[in-house]
Amino acid sequence: MIRSLGDKIPQVADSAWVSEFAYVVGDVEIGEHCSIWPGVTIRGDGEKGIVIGKFVNVQEGSVVHGSGLVIEDYVSIGHCVVVHCDLVGEGSLLGNNCTVLGDVVLGKQCLIAANSVVLSGSNIPDKSFVTGIPGAVKRKVSPKQTEEMAHTSLEQAERAELFRESGL
Repeated sequence: MIRSLGDKIPQVADSAWVSEFAYVVGDVEIGEHCSIWPGVTIRGDGEKGIVIGKFVNVQEGSVVHGSGLVIEDYVSIGHCVVVHCDLVGEGSLLGNNCTVLGDVVLGKQCLIAANSVVLSGSNIPDKSFVTGIPGAVKRKVSPKQTEEMAHTSLEQAERAELFRESGL
């Protein structure tokens, strides 16, 4: 469901797919070839909007909310993730059930492990592997992990196209 909030109307690229069971409201921009899966809430009711780049996938049960939040291109947001930060850098992957709190900047190609919690005010450098509660940088993302993260965003775009072609 895509809904306006006052004079703020979500802008969704023609090639993006938003499930009829997702809820996108307010000042939200969704880029080309994105997929927003069932049970996702994207709430753009802050002072500034939410901008989602191209080839981003937000998987079932996740919540995206913030003011001025930017999710760059080729990002994968796993199942039941809470994204409430300032920036998710290009090519990053947020593992299932992780939480990224306010005033967080995630660099490019970061991997946030499942069930981790990145605390408010954290600035995570590019290519960081973060795990734990609270989330801490454990090491650099490996080349194999970087390749797998890139594959995930493209695979989800292809899968979403099947859903769209099927009228779902």
